[in-house]
Order: sequence, then structure tokens, then C-alpha cells
Amino acid sequence: MRRPLRFLAYKLGLDERQVGELAVILDGLKVERAQAELDLRRTSGGYADLLAADTFDEAAASQIAAERTRSAERVQKAVQVAVGKIHALLAEEQRRRFVYMLRTGLVRL
Repeated sequence: MRRPLRFLAYKLGLDERQVGELAVILDGLKVERAQAELDLRRTSGGYADLLAADTFDEAAASQIAAERTRSAERVQKAVQVAVGKIHALLAEEQRRRFVYMLRTGLVRL
């Protein structure tokens, strides 16, 4: 178990089934965020190529901007899906504690 998962398991009083399901949910978010980081690096390289060119390619710049937007939308959708799954996974008292941790910045999604 990773440290954040252990922390959440302890603070929320999760049983083993909940820990396993939460691990899958958090792993999905981790993968999506890693992909977004790769997209950011790739599009940064694209912008660098545009700056290095003799003339500015507006169409290429638009494509790069659109890719960044799609990447951000994928992350937002993954977070939305994760929140729904976490809501279904946790009991009312566990959700209340999780909400407190989110509002105070103890955890982030």
C-alpha cells in the first residue's frame, strides 16, 4: 500500500474491500495525470518548434492549444468519475471525514 492510501485508510476507517477499490480509483487518477504531464511536455516542445521557425504557423499553434485543452478535459473527466466512485464507495461518516480533508487541503483530487 502506498503512503497516501494508508493515510486515507486510517483516517477514514476503511475496510479491506474499500482500500482495494480506492487504490484502483486513485491509480486511475495517477495514470491520467501522468499522461497529462506527458502531453504538457510534448506541447511545450511544439511551442518551442513554433518559436524556432522563421514564420509563425497559426494552424499548428491552434492544434497545440487544442491538444492541451483535450488533455485538461480528460483529467477533469477522470476526477469527476473518481469523485462519483468514491462517493459510492464510502459510508456517510467516511464521506463526511473525506469532505473535511478536501476542504482543509489535507488531501487533493
